[in-house]
This record gives sequence, structure tokens and C-alpha cells, in this order.
Amino acid sequence: MKKGSIKKIIRNFVVFVGLIFLTFWVILKDQSITEILDVLNNVTMKYVYIGIACMAIYLVLEGVNIRRTLKALGEKTTYIQCIKYSLIGFFFSSITPAASGGQPMQIYYMHKDKIKVANSTLALLINLTSMQITTISLAIFSLIVNYKFMNRVLIILFIVGISLNATALGLLLIGILSKRLSKALIKFAIMFLKFFRVKNRYSKEKKILKELKLYQESAKYVKKNKALMLKIFITTIIQFSIYYSIAYWTYRSLGFNSNNIFELTTMQSVLFATVSGIPSPGAVGVSEGAFIEIFRNIYPTHMIKSATLLHRGINFYLFVLISGIIVIINDIKSRKEKI
Repeated sequence: MKKGSIKKIIRNFVVFVGLIFLTFWVILKDQSITEILDVLNNVTMKYVYIGIACMAIYLVLEGVNIRRTLKALGEKTTYIQCIKYSLIGFFFSSITPAASGGQPMQIYYMHKDKIKVANSTLALLINLTSMQITTISLAIFSLIVNYKFMNRVLIILFIVGISLNATALGLLLIGILSKRLSKALIKFAIMFLKFFRVKNRYSKEKKILKELKLYQESAKYVKKNKALMLKIFITTIIQFSIYYSIAYWTYRSLGFNSNNIFELTTMQSVLFATVSGIPSPGAVGVSEGAFIEIFRNIYPTHMIKSATLLHRGINFYLFVLISGIIVIINDIKSRKEKI
């Protein structure tokens, strides 16, 4: 990447960090920091490690689904490569509004690894479609189960979140089924190449447009391969169930055991659907506020903010750091290979 693109990434990251500090200030301004630190110092670490492992598995399973589709389309990739793409997507989704930078940057890095843009675009569209179907389905079921924990504001936010996710799902399905929209989506990827001032972007733009025909042919193959779609969907359900269970492991790490894993996992499903469509980098601030509201009857008042910070630390902040390091290492390695 050129200096201009690096500056834009740094600018996004600065905004992201600013939101984190603002969120922490709002959460901690009326709270004793000493009390929060005392709570966090007394967590049962084995449950924290289980939560971290669950988040790692979540990202690994995304990589498994990406590789599964790319392999079906004739692309030669390894699991390590596809897990790398998963981490890259997580990082750029976290620091850009409405997670808009994740998939375009994944396409960019796959292109650098000689993967056809048509195939990488289709693989990510299929993966996102499976994620959206899973998110919406689990959230609606979970809302029915946990309706008693929802207040009026949360229900409104949930409806907005589900509506945004349903709209995204509709666009994804059209993108897979429609030739016209698939062309528009690839042009959207080209726009990001221009935005980040990628070297030789004009020649790459011509190459990408030539691959549109390949995309449409690949889409026909995938639509006919129902077994592949079923495997991806089952993997996504497992992936999100493991991700949602982090709320339970956070709960156990703080010494509680009154509520079971089903209750906590379904509540987290509602939380995710409520905030995932909010156009804030990583849904920072919104996720923390929604967690406090949804889980306010699960934790004692003096513990809820500690639980919020611990939960977000496990399923978000820690892995933003890890994925950011992976992006830096990958870029350094790519530059050395060019020398």
C-alpha cells in the first residue's frame, strides 16, 4: 500500500481508539475504578481462557468456510492463508464504519495471493449470506426465549438491527443470483482499490472486470452445489453458537452459575443482532451499552460494568489487537518478498 492508504488506515484507527476511550469514560465516570479492578483481578482465569479459545475458534471457522468455497471454485489455498483472511477481515471491519472495510480488504489481500477476484468475491458473498441467515434466525428465536429481558428501547433497536441485517441479506442474495448487481459489487471492490491508492490499480481494474464472467459462471456452479452450501451453513451455526457462548464463560469467570449456557448464549444472540447493523466502527459504545441493558438482570448492579469490560475484552478488543499485529506482519513480509 502507498502512504496515502496507510494514512487513511491510521485515521480510521485513531477514530476507533477515540471511540474506545469515550466508551470507557462513559462506563467508568460514575464507577469506582478500584472496585472494577478488584473484580477483574479475582476472575477465574480458566473460564477466561475458554472464552478466548471460543473467539479463536469463531475466526478459524470463518477461515474454514472461506477455504471450502475457494477450493470448490478451483483455488489452491491453505487453512493458514484463509484464517489470515478471516483475521484481516475482522481487523478492517472493526476499524471502519458499518464494517465496510472488511470484505474489500480481504479481496485485496486474496488478490495479492493470486486468487481471482471473481472467486474471492463470490466466496465472501456466500460466507456473508450464511452469516446473515444465521444471525437473523438465531436472534428471532432468542428474542422469543428472552423477551422478558428486553425493554422498549432495546426492542426498537432490535427491530432496527434485524431490519438492517435483513436488508443486507437481501442484497447478498441478489448479488449471488443477479448478474447486474454482481457487476456493481465488483465495481465497489474496485472503488476501494482506488480509495487506498493501490499500485497499478488501473490495470487491476481491467483485470477485475474481465473476471466478471468467471464470477457468474462460478456462481452458477455454487448454486447447483447444494451440499457445499449446507456444509457452510452448518459450520456457520456452530461458529456463531460458539461465539455467543463467550457471554456464558464471562459470566462463569466472575463467579456466577445461576443461569445456564443456553440462557446466556441466546441473550448474546439478541445483543449481536441488535448492534451488528449500527454504523459505528466495531459497534464500539453501542455494544457496551446494549450489553449493560440486556444483562442488567443477570449481574448485580455493582458487577455489570466489570462484566461488560471483560466480555468485550475477550470477544473484541483482544482480537482487534491480535488481528492488527497479523496485518502488520503480513505487510512486512510482503514488502520483504518484493525486495
